[in-house]
Amino acid sequence: MRVGPATLAGGIFGVVGTLCFFIAFTTDYWLVSSDNCGPYTWPTQTRLTTDANGTEIEIVEAVTVSPPPLTLHHEGFFWRCVFQVEPSASAHLAILFTNQPESKVCIHGYLFPLPVAVGQVPHPSYDATAVFRGFWTVLIIFGLVAALTGGFLLVCGIPFFSHKLYKVGGAFLIAAALLFLFLLLLYVLWMEVMDVKRYVLQERGETCPDAQVSVLYGLSFMIATAGVPLVLVSGMVFMLVGRALRGSK
Repeated sequence: MRVGPATLAGGIFGVVGTLCFFIAFTTDYWLVSSDNCGPYTWPTQTRLTTDANGTEIEIVEAVTVSPPPLTLHHEGFFWRCVFQVEPSASAHLAILFTNQPESKVCIHGYLFPLPVAVGQVPHPSYDATAVFRGFWTVLIIFGLVAALTGGFLLVCGIPFFSHKLYKVGGAFLIAAALLFLFLLLLYVLWMEVMDVKRYVLQERGETCPDAQVSVLYGLSFMIATAGVPLVLVSGMVFMLVGRALRGSK
């Protein structure tokens, strides 16, 4: 086995994958959602007219108004943010590239992605998912720490061709990939099984039970997904390099 090219390839995969994990951890775009739960009504106009017999008839005419603004949500490990945009705006583009209004409100979201109680704690509607919230929080922290630790050990091991540091660093990278994979599976389970609509609306849902809610997987989720195979391959390569170095001695 040619150690040099394998080490270079494994290092590139590991750096890019760990960077993906770091970006996913620090950005607040795991969940992107929009809803039309706003204080608006569709007004009507009435007018009186007379028919051929002189009888007054009341005619009700609907007034055409512009659609209500959408409320956009984007959330991550650190923050949960809400602001309003025009109905025609794209959710992903609105949170990243357009001028976001000064009315944008953000609250801490350390227990994301599962519901964070606003007001009474524990909130009776969301307390049942507390175990999943804890798992998600622990996994994302441990996964990032494992990836950074593995990278540090490999940086120390490469100059000395230490097969022990190669193998330990590779093991940490594999562990980081598996932790993030489990984290992503928990997130998908939450998105597909839990009542995400109720979570997005929270207390506002009582005033507009028929609100239309659109829920999307955000860019942070996609970046973390891309990092899993990169870090996993990097860890396996360094494990093989460590074994090859040990066999050559």
